[in-house]
Amino acid sequence: MRSLCSAVAGLVAFVGALGAQADTTGPPRPLFTWRDGILAGGFVVGTIAIRPLDARAAARLQDSATQMNRVMTTAAIGFRNIAVPGSVVIGVSMYAIGRASGNHRFADLGLHGTEALFIGEGVASLIKGLVGRARPLVDVKNPDDYQLLRGFRGDDKFRSFPSGHTVAGFAAAAAVSAETSRWWPNSVWYIGPVMYGGAALVGWSRMYNNRHWASDVIMGAAIGTFAGTKVVRYHHTHPGNALDRWLLNFSMSPSDPRSLTLSLIPLK
Repeated sequence: MRSLCSAVAGLVAFVGALGAQADTTGPPRPLFTWRDGILAGGFVVGTIAIRPLDARAAARLQDSATQMNRVMTTAAIGFRNIAVPGSVVIGVSMYAIGRASGNHRFADLGLHGTEALFIGEGVASLIKGLVGRARPLVDVKNPDDYQLLRGFRGDDKFRSFPSGHTVAGFAAAAAVSAETSRWWPNSVWYIGPVMYGGAALVGWSRMYNNRHWASDVIMGAAIGTFAGTKVVRYHHTHPGNALDRWLLNFSMSPSDPRSLTLSLIPLK
């Protein structure tokens, strides 16, 4: 069973690493490319392949010996909190610090990472509502408990597919990897694996906590990866977009020695 969990994490990290390479420097690319098709196909294949093993993986992770492992329990809590609310806190803080210090790259990364998080979570929330899949905590032996639109009824127990925490982890990983690969092209070989590996552990933590099936994690990874890479690619192929003009290029300048005036006129 340990090999199964390793395979889930490995598959997510490997397919995610492909996404990390989608935004290296070079000529401008369209928003969607053939590489994105390969990436999407990998996630679809991964979700379908893991699906028959959902119940077995969940049962193994809920084994009493596994649940009594203090290292795993502590790690699961830590990775869960790093993803939500940690990713939002980190993204907003990076944006604020970057703006205050005049570090455009820092602000850029914070803004685009946070935007990717909200877009990814919005898509995931819609799918959760539509699919209405029961979480493993409802019945760890029944991963086939779906009901159309049940997820919109307010009971969180039926909002399992996909994993929102995994979306957050992979959206942050994708945004960071895509941004840094533009600044330092060779960084894709070490920043990407580290970021995506951490995101894979977020997905594992949700399975360990009996909140998600393995297939929930794979789909959450797909949504997060696409949210992060597409947000970064869009902004860098549309440098004059309204969001960047207003949130990255506004100026704070003193109009009087005794006061500081915030100018909302975008800089050119």
